Amino acid sequence: MKMKYNWLITILLTVFAVTAANAQNPKKYVRKGNKLFEQKKYQDAEVEYRKALSVKSDYEKAKFNLGDAMYQQKNMQEATKLFKELAETAKTPEMKSRAWYNLGNTLMSQKKYKEAMQAYKNSLLLNPKDENAKYNYEYAREKLKQQQKQQQKKKQNKKNKNKKDKNKKDKNKNKQNQDQKKKQDKNKKDKNKKDQDKQNKDNKDKNKQNKQQNKNQNQNGDQKKQNSGQRPKPQQISKKDAQRMLDALKNDEKKTLRKLQKKKAKAVKAKKSDIDW
Repeated sequence: MKMKYNWLITILLTVFAVTAANAQNPKKYVRKGNKLFEQKKYQDAEVEYRKALSVKSDYEKAKFNLGDAMYQQKNMQEATKLFKELAETAKTPEMKSRAWYNLGNTLMSQKKYKEAMQAYKNSLLLNPKDENAKYNYEYAREKLKQQQKQQQKKKQNKKNKNKKDKNKKDKNKNKQNQDQKKKQDKNKKDKNKKDQDKQNKDNKDKNKQNKQQNKNQNQNGDQKKQNSGQRPKPQQISKKDAQRMLDALKNDEKKTLRKLQKKKAKAVKAKKSDIDW
C-alpha cells in the first residue's frame, strides 16, 4: 500500500508540474496573441502579449508583437516606446534591425520624417539588404522635403499675413490720425470763429459804448455852453457869400443914410417954421 501511495503522489506532482509549466509558458500567450492579431482583434492580442511579458519581461517576440498591436490600435506613443526599448536592448542584430524598422514606421505615421529617416538608417546599418528599409528611407526623405516646403510656405504666408495685417493696421491708424486731425482742425476753426465772434461782439459793444459816451459828452458840453452863455462859434462861410453879405450891408447903410438925411431935412424945415412963427 505504501508503494502505491508514493506512485500516486509522483503522478500527481508530475501532472501538476506540467500544468503549471504550460500555464507559465509565455510562448503559449504569444501564439494565442498571434492568432488574435491575424483576426484583427488587436486589443485581445495585446492582452495575450502582456500576459507573456508578465511571465518573462525580456521576451523579445512578445514585446515586438505588442508594439505591432499598439501600432494597429494607433497608440503611437506606446508603440514608439516599445520599439525604441527593443531596438536598444535586443540581443540579436536581426531583432534590432526589425525594431528600428518598425520604429521608423511608427515615426512616419506621426509625420516625424527626420526621426524616421534616422530609424531606417539604423535598420539598414544592421541589415543593408533590407529593400523595404531603403524604400521607406527615401520615402521619408521626400516627405521631409515636402514638409519643409509646406512649413516654408506656411511661414511665408504667415509673414505676408502679418505684413498685410500691419499695413491694414497702419492704414486704420493713419485714417484715425487723419480723422483726429480733421476733428482737431474743426474744433480749432470753431474755436477761432467763436473767439472772432466774441471779439466782434466785444468790439461792437465797445464801439456802442464809446458812441454813447461821446454822445453824453457832447450833450454835457452843449449844456455847459448854454449855462456859461457862450455862443457857438460862427460857421465858416465862403468868400463869395461874404462878399454878398458885405454888399447887402453897404446897400442897407446907403438906405439908412438917405433916411437919416430926409429926417434931418424935415427937422430943419420945422425949425425954421418955428422961428418964423
